[in-house]
Amino acid sequence: MFDASDLDDIPGTTVFTAARSHEGFHLNQFCMSLKDPQSRSRFVRDNRAYLDEWPMTDQQKRAVIDRDYNAMIALGGNIYFLAKIFAADGQSFQTAAASMTGMTVEEYAAMMLRGGRSPEGLRSIREGR
Repeated sequence: MFDASDLDDIPGTTVFTAARSHEGFHLNQFCMSLKDPQSRSRFVRDNRAYLDEWPMTDQQKRAVIDRDYNAMIALGGNIYFLAKIFAADGQSFQTAAASMTGMTVEEYAAMMLRGGRSPEGLRSIREGR
């Protein structure tokens, strides 16, 4: 039988579940607000002031200010919504993804051109295999 907690056992992967969607609702709504040029300008001018207009948790706001995309994802952020933040910063998706892996942009691009991460290695966090 399927247990949703099994989705948290995939090393290096955070699955965007209904629970994460609920947790990240305001974070993702904030991200979507950045489609509007005036909102984007206000955010770029003063991140904290703009974030304080949103009913996000302090952890979510801190993750946005720190541009910690992995933390944002863990706190319910959806990568497609988070893309609005790095676009507002003038960064490419590739640059943001590289920062999430701890690689340089060049290392990340080379890995992806080789076919991505190897499926070999750790397959379960709980079982350590």
